[in-house]
Amino acid sequence: LVRQELALAQLEMKEKGKRFGMAGGLFGGAGLVAAYALGALITTLILLLATFLEPWIAALIVTVVLAAVAGVLGLTGKKQVDEAGPPKPEQAIASTQKDIDEVKGRASS
Repeated sequence: LVRQELALAQLEMKEKGKRFGMAGGLFGGAGLVAAYALGALITTLILLLATFLEPWIAALIVTVVLAAVAGVLGLTGKKQVDEAGPPKPEQAIASTQKDIDEVKGRASS
């Protein structure tokens, strides 16, 4: 009975793994198409501005705005990383050290 349950669980996990793999591929495809759509939107914005300005000025304006947005996002991300502190589980380390000290204390008694 236990072997049958394990076989059933293994089969179920295999099927779920296939579905998650397919979902990951679809999300990746969606991201790629969204990136192309963003490129088309940027091109549209440049062409729209080019109806009022010289094309190179329109492209420069859009480029500067995008660079500014990228800079703000990058600085905000850096601030978040700095606030997060070092990438180590400090609470888990402290708890483990406390357990080690307690075991050492009992061993020396």
